[in-house]
Amino acid sequence: MNYNETAQYLADTIARSGRELPTVAIVLGSGLGKLGEKIENPLVIPYRDIPHFKASTAIGHKGNLIVGTLGNKTVMAMQGRFHYYEGYTMEEVTYPMRVFARMSVRQVLVSNAAGAVNPDFRVGDLMVITDHINFMPNPLVGPNKEEFGPRFPDMTECYSRRIGSIAHEEAKHLNLNLREGVYVAGTGPTYETPAEYRMYHILGADACGMSTVPEVIVARHSGMEVFGMSVITNQANDLGNGVVNDGDDVIRAADRAADNMTALFTGIIKQL
Repeated sequence: MNYNETAQYLADTIARSGRELPTVAIVLGSGLGKLGEKIENPLVIPYRDIPHFKASTAIGHKGNLIVGTLGNKTVMAMQGRFHYYEGYTMEEVTYPMRVFARMSVRQVLVSNAAGAVNPDFRVGDLMVITDHINFMPNPLVGPNKEEFGPRFPDMTECYSRRIGSIAHEEAKHLNLNLREGVYVAGTGPTYETPAEYRMYHILGADACGMSTVPEVIVARHSGMEVFGMSVITNQANDLGNGVVNDGDDVIRAADRAADNMTALFTGIIKQL
């Protein structure tokens, strides 16, 4: 993979615009691209213009990299990510993380739209991800990329406790009630069956989705500090109540919660 070529293209493009190189990167999940619209003095770079970037085909993913100011810092935000279910390899799914590492990004804030497994969670809740369970192929399988990190990276603290504490402080200022929990990742693109929801709950998961974990693994392998947040956009359906999961409903629910997440991320970034 041509990580250096992509990183150099982005660094040159940002430099020509007169902006500083960002040290914070943000990944925006389904329906959460609204945060990108709050970035001030934006430089918008479509993925199609970035060497070796893939197309983001999922609903609610605009496919732009935005560089600008948020929380008084220069940030780089992905309006949409790449998913394994789109047919991409794990190396392609996680490609941006290694590009960010090459660009000396220190913190990565990842977000996703997720289904509630915890019965106490409701649509619109914001959940700080404290840990994950991975049912997807591990993106580090294969020859280790020693230039990024060790063969056997520690995953004890995938999600930064430091940034998590900042998030809770900011939530108090914003009068937001944050949830905390474990995110479980499956390949998709099918939504979970009732039996799978029950299994995830038994295993200790609070929310489930089809993304995020591969990026987090590669980001941690590369030495970047990670904060993760799920926007709860649908609830576990194992009650036989006739409710079905719908992609358009997920996007609408994410859009309604995006303002709260934007305010929270802005406050977090100010303190990084």
